[in-house]
Amino acid sequence: MERQRIDTEPRPKRVPEGWIRSLGFHNTIGFEIDMAGTKVGQCTVRGKVEEHHLNINNVVHGGVYATALDTAMGGAVVTTLHVDEVTATTSIYVEFIRSARLGQELIAKGVVSRRGHHVAFCDGTLTDENGTLMGSARGTWYIWETGTKKS
Repeated sequence: MERQRIDTEPRPKRVPEGWIRSLGFHNTIGFEIDMAGTKVGQCTVRGKVEEHHLNINNVVHGGVYATALDTAMGGAVVTTLHVDEVTATTSIYVEFIRSARLGQELIAKGVVSRRGHHVAFCDGTLTDENGTLMGSARGTWYIWETGTKKS
């Protein structure tokens, strides 16, 4: 009797048209992808610090930094994908350099430093509106083929 394999892991779907404007987790925290700062291999995400971003010490929660940087770096990878490819974060390392406060604008920039067939490496910076470095990150993204190649 042959055992049937049941695949319980989620499979990513093709990146939707208009992904830059589509809803994503970054939108739930009030951050947006900046079209002017996004091109092949680069992506910029911006947002203003609001009260719901603050932790008990009255500074921005580290999850906001991680979300903005992950979105910027992941967005940079997405700009390099072929129509039949998808991607997902496999690791991210974030450094919290300075604390952001209420009212500051945060700008995350992600850059693909190397992209292979199945793995991409990215670097990210998080600055305030004056260009002060607030945080940085490095990460890797796995790239799949969806098997839905269009001719």
